[in-house]
Amino acid sequence: MKAYKRYLITSALPYANGPIHIGHLAGVYVPSDIYTRYLRMKGIDVVSICGSDEHGVPITIKARQEGVTPQAIVDKYHAIIKKSFEEFGIAFDIYARTSSPVHHQTSSEFFRKLYDDGKFIERTTEQYFDPEVGQFLADRYITGTCPRCSNENAYGDQCEKCGTSLNATDLINPKSTLSGVKPILKPTKHWFLPLEQYQGFLEKWILEGHKEWKVNVYGQCKSWLDSGLQPRAVSRDLDWGVPVPVEGAEGKVLYVWFDAPIGYISATKELTPEWEKYWKSDDTRMIHFIGKDNIVFHCIIFPSMLKAEGSYILPDNVPANEFLNLEGDKISTSKNWAVWLHEYLQEFPGKQDVLRYTLAANMPETKDNDFTWRDFQARNNNELVAILGNFANRALVLTHKYFRGQVPEVGILTQYDRETLEELPKLKEAIEKNLEGFRFRDALREAMNIARLGNKYLADTEPWKLIKTEPQRVETILNISLQILANVAILANPFLPFTTQKLMAMLNLEALRWEDGGKSYILPVGHQVNQPELLFEKIEDEAIEKQLAKLAATKEQNKNSKIKTTPQKDTITYEDFSKMDIRIGTILSAEIVPKTQKLLKLEVDTGIDRRTVVSGIAECFKPEELVGKQAAFLVNLEPRKIRGVESNGMILMAQDEGGKLRLVMPNEKVNNGSEVK
Repeated sequence: MKAYKRYLITSALPYANGPIHIGHLAGVYVPSDIYTRYLRMKGIDVVSICGSDEHGVPITIKARQEGVTPQAIVDKYHAIIKKSFEEFGIAFDIYARTSSPVHHQTSSEFFRKLYDDGKFIERTTEQYFDPEVGQFLADRYITGTCPRCSNENAYGDQCEKCGTSLNATDLINPKSTLSGVKPILKPTKHWFLPLEQYQGFLEKWILEGHKEWKVNVYGQCKSWLDSGLQPRAVSRDLDWGVPVPVEGAEGKVLYVWFDAPIGYISATKELTPEWEKYWKSDDTRMIHFIGKDNIVFHCIIFPSMLKAEGSYILPDNVPANEFLNLEGDKISTSKNWAVWLHEYLQEFPGKQDVLRYTLAANMPETKDNDFTWRDFQARNNNELVAILGNFANRALVLTHKYFRGQVPEVGILTQYDRETLEELPKLKEAIEKNLEGFRFRDALREAMNIARLGNKYLADTEPWKLIKTEPQRVETILNISLQILANVAILANPFLPFTTQKLMAMLNLEALRWEDGGKSYILPVGHQVNQPELLFEKIEDEAIEKQLAKLAATKEQNKNSKIKTTPQKDTITYEDFSKMDIRIGTILSAEIVPKTQKLLKLEVDTGIDRRTVVSGIAECFKPEELVGKQAAFLVNLEPRKIRGVESNGMILMAQDEGGKLRLVMPNEKVNNGSEVK
């Protein structure tokens, strides 16, 4: 790999419309912090950049819900998020804000540079307008029926049920969330970044130049590129955001996807007057830490923006993680199905590293993973307490008991001593290799293996039995044990910073240097260590039951709030209904559409023919559950290509009050092709 002088680490800017939860931590901020701490310990010039994303429709929606201004919303949640990160030990060099004057100026200058260079195209398009409120509607202010899966609560930019990206005009029966009326189409002028002009550059840069990227990142990029890029609007009709800095753009702001990543640049400007060396020097390595829902923005769109501007470096890696679930269900902020960081810090004071450890051990690096409170308890009690805490306590207690807290002499080494010490540089190398490959779970396991090594060494050598008969042998045993413990303090620091600081204090060490890790002579003979303290305490069942009860109450509240029937839709004529050709068909095969998690490709015998239907129901049905089942299909729906697969029809589903989908099927077997009337 190319040698770099410095590193620029960016972490996805969280929306300042709510607090941080464990999904955010596992997906972005814990891996970012682990990697940054590792680089700092190696003495590398590194800056870690983050901040609140304070523009966009989610902010204005939250403000409308709470009856306050958008500025009041971002002020409130920026403070909560910033404080939570600080208390949790996420060591950003700066945590900035996109509502700051520096960011507004930086974003305006960036837009103006591309505008003056002719990088945008201007288009007048028809967009939805609420005639009752008198304003254009951003995508999140429009809801309607998804044309793919028939979810009646799809947004104008995405259906959260099937995951399909949408345009507002794709929605069936759209309505304004501001007034409830049906919006009208009205012409409006906007500026677009012609992404198709960067298709060739992106294909060469990513598909040929970055095959080392994680499979999920590379695959999603390839899927987007294979589908062909299209122009994307960089402005929108809204009164909250960075005003478009050109004449004739009154009432328009920069689209949040355009302005938010520029927040990395403006934050670096706020941090240091030497910001350009991090953004415009080829000897800087830029790495974006994000969740999988931000891959397209950081791998396709932002690099196209940087390329268009012309003076910035491009990211060298984008190690995006998948999603973390909670107790088997998808984390949902709107349903309060989450473990909020600021609440955790209040309810489990002093246990930052327990959560860091659990999230790192369960990190969703290659697939969605699950957080459970029972696993959290088990990892604390069975690993942190029983392995790391136990080893540290025994080594230090015995040193004080037998040698007045001074590191004893090393005598003649046995074969077992040498084999044990030889493991230390191997473990350090394994940790480094995994960290450089962004495999944080594996790196954490190797770091804990140092403590396991020490625990096993003490258990096997049993110095408490030898002290009366072979005191010199005990000197060697405890010297080696303390050297192993010093290695834990150094090499586990990126993962457990609060714990290793305690260890350093107990070992009476001041500096943490990565280069000392792996050595068997970190503590000199005669060095005075301090009295031991418990690193971890057991978490009792009562504390876990309290958290489970809180989640159970949330689930019950969500269930009760959903027991309602949606209103009747607008009246249609019989002729409108008769245009739909609904038939009973048998599902012959079902499989996941490659590189997706929600889409199923169904081969269906409709009685008319055999055809393919793509549906976003993979989260509700396993493919094998559907094979052989009869269901109702709309067979005369216009064909559409979805993720490269042509879909000829739509499977009909019933959705209960809990959001669960069920097949619409005959109560007894009928002939394929039977009409539903």
